[in-house]
Amino acid sequence: MTHLLLMTTSAVLLWLIGGAYVALVVAMVVSVLSENRNPVRSIAWVTALVLFPVGGAVLYYFFGRSLRNVKMISRRNRRRLLSESPKPLAKTKGDLSPDARRCMKLLYSVADSQVYSSNNVQIFTDGKDHFESLFEDLRNARHFINIQFYIIANDELGHKLRDILLERAAAGVRIRVIYDYIGSFDARRRDFFMRMKGAGIEVHSFFRVRFPEKLNRLNWRNHRKVVVVDGAIGYIGGMNVADRYIDGGRFKGWRDTAVRVTGSAVAGLQYNFAVDWKFMGHELLVEEQAHPAASTPIATEANDTIRDVTVQLVTSGPIDRWGNASMLFMRAISQAKKRVYIQTPYFLPSDGLLTALQCASLSGVDVRIMIPRESDSSLLTHASFSYVEECLLAGIKIMLYNGGMLHAKTLLVDDDFATIGSVNFDFRSFEHNFEENIVMYSKNVNSFLANRFAEDSELCTRPRITEWAKRPRPMKIKQALARLLSPIL
Repeated sequence: MTHLLLMTTSAVLLWLIGGAYVALVVAMVVSVLSENRNPVRSIAWVTALVLFPVGGAVLYYFFGRSLRNVKMISRRNRRRLLSESPKPLAKTKGDLSPDARRCMKLLYSVADSQVYSSNNVQIFTDGKDHFESLFEDLRNARHFINIQFYIIANDELGHKLRDILLERAAAGVRIRVIYDYIGSFDARRRDFFMRMKGAGIEVHSFFRVRFPEKLNRLNWRNHRKVVVVDGAIGYIGGMNVADRYIDGGRFKGWRDTAVRVTGSAVAGLQYNFAVDWKFMGHELLVEEQAHPAASTPIATEANDTIRDVTVQLVTSGPIDRWGNASMLFMRAISQAKKRVYIQTPYFLPSDGLLTALQCASLSGVDVRIMIPRESDSSLLTHASFSYVEECLLAGIKIMLYNGGMLHAKTLLVDDDFATIGSVNFDFRSFEHNFEENIVMYSKNVNSFLANRFAEDSELCTRPRITEWAKRPRPMKIKQALARLLSPIL
């Protein structure tokens, strides 16, 4: 009798476990299908969940879920920040190409990006010069400072920034800092930010990860790098606050790009910061947006300042309906007639963007992609190299940078389009991270960046298809395996 009872109990447990197994698979599959994604991705996740329900569920929890139905800010609050209903697309000067105007229209349609005319920009390609300029502007702040970085490191450069902010806070300047919870992990765990909070500086992490209820936030990071000083000066680009952006760290050099902007576009940077600030649950920064501190003196513009630049600012992230950054890159590359120059630390394009690059090259456009020979992630280096052969076969010029770590994120098309910011040419930037780029419609900016690209090219080697095809088989296998992970890297 006892034996029969044990058998019955075991059978019931097996049925319960089997039922839970089926329920888990069905629930996760329904969740995947309900998001109405790219069919290839949906099939991949469904396959993983059916074959490996536990492991697949864990991966999906961290890397597969969507934020598409989440809003950064309500329409009402957006109008309050703008002080009125959304403005129509501004008219632009007649010297811009029809292709540039189409990009403007696209960004206005998908991201509500306003067009800002008559801006002055200074482009930095050296970390030392960039931070000297930034820190000088911070020291001159009189009213407010808004800062947003993916990484603020607990090192010498991070301490310099903190000391300046502490001094300005003591002088009555209101300061807000957004850092990424994962990107600035070392500074956060060492109480780097506590002194700032004690001095009245408002310091907050973006998408804080908590175990276990908010562990699924791990995949969504704020990768933006923006500073606004008194509503009069703005910075945007690819540089974080860490010593390696000046001394190269373990590399012999660190090549990056950032932009200092003055003019009407600073209001756009402030607006985007205000949206993020509200999204994090804080007050709506209406007063600063509507009444920027225009009385703040702006330091004398440097000799290399490029004037009268038309600008748009594009934010992108996992909540986008259209994929703003991906759409912009696709539009710009597809309409290219002369040249497409790309600098990126990681090259993991979607099928659509890879096809766009191949089409441009095969139709006679000069397509050049510069990536580091060795990046700060060996896995990402292998994944990036897995795309090289397909590019070379289409006539795309792949340039391997030997001057250290190439961390610049630039796209240059034809004669009057250029964009710089935090967007890498990879799946993570296009789909999972919160990013922000400045788009500049200017022949002078375009020419400046083309010349800088040519200088960087002197430190590059170009692999030929015959050479690349002969690389060792173990290397090919590593690259192929790394590529399988590219959608979540």
